[in-house]
Formats: sequence, C-alpha cells, structure tokens
Amino acid sequence: MGASVQSEDSGAMSEINVVPLTDVMLVLLIIFLIAVPVVIQSVPMELPSVRLLPTTTKPENVSLSIRAADNGACEVYWNLTPVNSSELLTRAVSHIEDEIEAAGGVENMTEDDLPEVHIRGDVGTPWRCIGGPIFIMQQAGFTRVGFISEPAPGQGIERL
Repeated sequence: MGASVQSEDSGAMSEINVVPLTDVMLVLLIIFLIAVPVVIQSVPMELPSVRLLPTTTKPENVSLSIRAADNGACEVYWNLTPVNSSELLTRAVSHIEDEIEAAGGVENMTEDDLPEVHIRGDVGTPWRCIGGPIFIMQQAGFTRVGFISEPAPGQGIERL
C-alpha cells in the first residue's frame, strides 16, 4: 500500500490511489468466473447433419407454391392452380381418398406409400402464410410435409 504525505505548502494532490479499485475488480472477476458456468446450462442433443439429396418426385406427391401478395394476403397454388383454404382442404382430402382407393384400401397401404406434400415458399413469405397450409394438409391426412429449397451453388447437402 502506498501512502502519500502532503505538506502544507504543496498544491492539491493529483494522484489517484487505484489499489482499492484493483482489489474490487479482481474479486468481481473471481465471482464471475465461478458463477458463469453455473448459469450457462444446455440440454445435450445431437443435431442432424445435412447434405443435399435430390427429391424423388412421385406422381402422387402434391406440390404447393406459397407466396405473399403485394397487399399482404397469402397466395397458395396447388401445382399451378390458385386455391383458398377450403379448396385446399377439399382437394387434399379427395387426393388422399383417391390414393387409398387406388391402393385397394387402407390395409394395403404403408406409410411409405402415402403421398407427400412438397412446399415451395418464397423467401419473403411470412410464416403465417406457410403454417396455415401445413396445418390444412396435416388435417387432410398427409403425414409427410417437406420444403423444397435451392442450396447455394457448389454446396452438397445430404441427410446422414
């Protein structure tokens, strides 16, 4: 510890004693080093590794294109035909029923035989426009709903 004695004829003391400040900062550093690992906790999980796999297009699969209109409304297209929510549900239910009938009944179908929904969503489309059709297709009986994307050139992605 340093001390400074001031005589009466000298001016004001212009030195600041930083030793107490340093002591406080070191104590705070030790407290934070001990407290941070306790506060930061994570759930252990393994995230999927992804590489591009070409989509197998089967004739029974449904292709939906979704985008937001200039006025903020959602536009949904079944292949190239624009549909609203009720038409989408009606078409989806009839499509599933036709596939089940073509297979000879539900007992002859496996989950792999069911048609899939492939959704192409515009980059600027809000989630509410995409979430609604997903819910409608799942209500109709489609169990597999996937998104079609365009990876950056030269990037290969494949689910491992």
